[in-house]
Amino acid sequence: MKNKLDSLFFTKKFVPKRHKFYFYTEQRQLRCSLLVSPPLRFGMEDIMIIREQEPLTAHTTFRIGGPALYYLIPEGVDEVRDALQFARDRDLPFYVIGRGSNLLFEDDGYHGVVIEIGRGMEEVTMEDGPDGTVCVTAQAGIPLSTLAAKLAEEGCRGFEFAGGIPGTLGGAITMNAGAYGGEIRDCIKNATVMTGSGEIRALDREQLELGYRSSVIQKEDYIVLEGVFGFARGEKEAILAAMKELNQRRRDKQPLEFPSAGSTFKRPEGYFAGKLIEDAGLRGYRVGDAQVSEKHCGFVINRGKASSADVKQLIRDVQGQVREKFQVELEPEVRIVTTGKSRQSEK
Repeated sequence: MKNKLDSLFFTKKFVPKRHKFYFYTEQRQLRCSLLVSPPLRFGMEDIMIIREQEPLTAHTTFRIGGPALYYLIPEGVDEVRDALQFARDRDLPFYVIGRGSNLLFEDDGYHGVVIEIGRGMEEVTMEDGPDGTVCVTAQAGIPLSTLAAKLAEEGCRGFEFAGGIPGTLGGAITMNAGAYGGEIRDCIKNATVMTGSGEIRALDREQLELGYRSSVIQKEDYIVLEGVFGFARGEKEAILAAMKELNQRRRDKQPLEFPSAGSTFKRPEGYFAGKLIEDAGLRGYRVGDAQVSEKHCGFVINRGKASSADVKQLIRDVQGQVREKFQVELEPEVRIVTTGKSRQSEK
C-alpha cells in the first residue's frame, strides 16, 4: 500500500501488523515508510522514519558505503526499542550509528537495519551540585561540538578536548573518545544504555570499563541513551579560548578538507601511528581514491570516489609496511562494518 507524502501532510491509511502501523510513501525518490506505535496519534512526534535502500554515503564522514536495507531514525527511547523490534520482526541484524564519523561500510551496503541515534535525542540538562560542581545529563544523539559549546557558555570546564571531535555523545561514550590529553572517562559519572532486547540499564563509571578507545558498551553491544557528567566551574572566556586554540590546531594539522573517518589507526604502545606510517615512506600512498593524507599520515582520506575496497587494501598495505620495517602491529581505529553484522558503532 503506497501513498504520496506531500510536505508534512499525508493520508491516514495504515497497514496494521503486530500492534504497529506502517505507512508507505514515496519521498525524494527514496522508498520509505513511517512507523507509529499505539496509541495511534498523528503528530509528527509520534512518527519514526524508516527508509529502504538508503545510501550510506550520506550518513558517514568517509562518504563511502552502499545502501542499507532499512534505515531507521528513532526520536526517543521508546522508538529505539521499536527499532530493535522492527529488526527482530524481520530476523535482520542491526547496527547503531550516530554521525557515522568512525565507520567504513562495505561497498554493497548493509543487509540489515541501520539505526541512527541523533535528531530528537539531543536534550541537555544542567544542575548545580552542593560541592560547586555542575551535574550535566545529555542524551546520546547530541553532537560533541554542540555539547562542548553549551558547556563552555555555562562556564563548565573539562570538556574542551571534545569540541572538535566529529561524533555524537553516544559514540564518544562507547569509544571513550579523547583528544589533546582529555577523554570521556575523565568526566563521566554514569550512563544509561539499552540492551539488544530492549532492556534499559544504568552503568556507573566503573561498570562502563572505559579504556583506550574501548568500553563494556562495545563488548556487550549496548546502545547508549544518555550520559551523566560532572564538571567544575571555570572562566567562560578562558574555556572558549582553549576550545578555539584546540580547534585551530585541528585545522592546522588534520586533513579536514577531505572526507575521512578520523584517525585510522589506534596508537601503538610507545609509538605514534602517523609517525610510523610517515617513516615507512607512505605519506601520500594511494589505492584508487583512498590516500594516506599528506597533511597527517594518521588519516586515510577519500579524494573523491574511494571505495570500501580501496580503503581496506590501503589499510592492509600500510599495516604490512609498518610491520616489515618496525615490527609494530597497527590496529585500525576505524570500525569496518561487515555486511549484515550486528553491532553498534562508536560514533
